[in-house]
Amino acid sequence: MSYKEYFTKLVQDIGSKEGAVSPTITNSASFGYGDSKTGEAIFAGKAKKPLYARVGNPTSAKLESVMASIDGGVGAIATSTGMGAITLACMSLLESGDEIVSIGGLFGGTYSFFNETLSRFGIKTRFFDVDELEAIEAAVNDKTKIIFLESVGNPNMRLPDFEAVADIATKHGVALMVDNTVTPLSLKPLEKGADIVVYSTTKIITGNASALGGCVVYRGIQEEDEKFRTSRYAFMSKFIEKMGANALVAVGKKRALRDFGMSASAYNSQLTLLGLETLPLRLERVKESVEKVVAALYEAGMDVNHPSLPHHPHYKRYLESFEVGTGTLFTIDMGDKEKAFAFLDRVKLPVITANIGDSRTLALHMASTIYSDFSKEEKEFLGITDGLIRVSVGLENPEDIIDDFLGAR
Repeated sequence: MSYKEYFTKLVQDIGSKEGAVSPTITNSASFGYGDSKTGEAIFAGKAKKPLYARVGNPTSAKLESVMASIDGGVGAIATSTGMGAITLACMSLLESGDEIVSIGGLFGGTYSFFNETLSRFGIKTRFFDVDELEAIEAAVNDKTKIIFLESVGNPNMRLPDFEAVADIATKHGVALMVDNTVTPLSLKPLEKGADIVVYSTTKIITGNASALGGCVVYRGIQEEDEKFRTSRYAFMSKFIEKMGANALVAVGKKRALRDFGMSASAYNSQLTLLGLETLPLRLERVKESVEKVVAALYEAGMDVNHPSLPHHPHYKRYLESFEVGTGTLFTIDMGDKEKAFAFLDRVKLPVITANIGDSRTLALHMASTIYSDFSKEEKEFLGITDGLIRVSVGLENPEDIIDDFLGAR
């Protein structure tokens, strides 16, 4: 489905033609089952009624159905944050002694989760640049349970070869998980061979800094699928037998959401649904604005990084793989921290904050904030230089953004 078809689909799917038109909030921690047989059926997964708010509520269920439809998934799980989504997706598949092959930028929170937190529980992560395909394949072994991939390196702006990575995952029977936070609708990871897609819905999906949230979208497991029927994922057999195509969703709820409790709030899910209604419009606007801004800044001699620039090493991938661009992000390297701070103090439009994907233009010096406690080697691998500023383009007039940035040099 083309993103243009979502102009109609999202507003039709989210709104209702009878009763309340706007998505409603079911603000209850618990739900009555009515009778004992219904309660038994709910806990067995045979009755599609609310069990307890920690494992889902009707408002979040609405969001889950819309998110699953966007990516062509069989189901989804809404979470409290984007990191909650990554944690849920990982912890539902992993145990001590397992390994992850991680490819891309990465976002600082993801890198810390893999490198510092999971390592405390005996889970090892091997990190690679997007183009180290031979090394990536060589790193896959019997302990590898997940190949993790960012759709766009945040903040290094490098783009992966999805087909090549998916081929590696399929060849070795390993789950491919894609963080598609910055490119919803523009990229369809499940169509490119991914098994699981994770989002921070806080970002461009909600689009206005009003609600924390995350979501995990799963592909259906078909009868001919072998990947999750091997000894690598032995624990999956009982879920496949019981839940069939929905087995990965069940694994997420039973092995992670139920016990870790990264549950989405009904209020935040409702705000996220309202943001989703305008997502196609905002994506189209942002793509046009980002390309215009980075081209103007580059022509003016600023050190900007974005794959829409013809000299970018992944320019061809940008044109071929991303229907509505690569989201709101680009970076500027001012050379050192002092120049970066001076620039940020002079610009008038951006909000200096750690968020991205907002209606407003945002900016942040990377080395002194999100990556401030990272080692020199880690910063070098992730593309974090002393003068790097990450910019998230908003809905303002792009000419005003250009004038503001050039005037602050």
